[in-house]
Amino acid sequence: MKKSLMIAAVAAALLMSGCSQKEPEVDMTKQQTTEQGAQSADNGLDTIQGSTESSNMPTEMSRQQKAKELEAKAQKIYFDFDKYNIRPDQEPRVEYDGDLFTSDAAKDLTIKVEGNCDEWGTDEYNYALGLKRAKTVRDALALKGVDKDRMVLISYGESNPVCTEHTKECWAKNRRVEFELLP
Repeated sequence: MKKSLMIAAVAAALLMSGCSQKEPEVDMTKQQTTEQGAQSADNGLDTIQGSTESSNMPTEMSRQQKAKELEAKAQKIYFDFDKYNIRPDQEPRVEYDGDLFTSDAAKDLTIKVEGNCDEWGTDEYNYALGLKRAKTVRDALALKGVDKDRMVLISYGESNPVCTEHTKECWAKNRRVEFELLP
């Protein structure tokens, strides 16, 4: 009984000793003058920023459009089952992509090299294999003159299939590296 009475007394003391509810004093005349000056300054800044943003927008749109157009021209590189070396029949594709990515139109774009796998194997294994495929293609493109610093690697493992049928032909389509070009 004494303990519960003592706990109630401590709780009441804590509740009563809370922060005061007094509002801080603010000089509203200075704030209004400052706000009016800031508004007029902001209006001028908004005008400048608006014209800058609108003039940059077409440039950014054209860069994105250029990236998508070049991305559509890039060729996918296909791999054999459980392999990450570039097949001889895929070397002309790597050569083509190297020429495309070193062209003047693509020189200022970042290249995302995306490794993909079929559904065979564990998720972990396929993510590792997809990354190895992306690295192999990146290294081959670097030998063709594409700057490694422009390329970023990603592995989707088996999570990004282009074909979902359970056939050898379908699985072969999923064992690939493809590219996304970023402005």
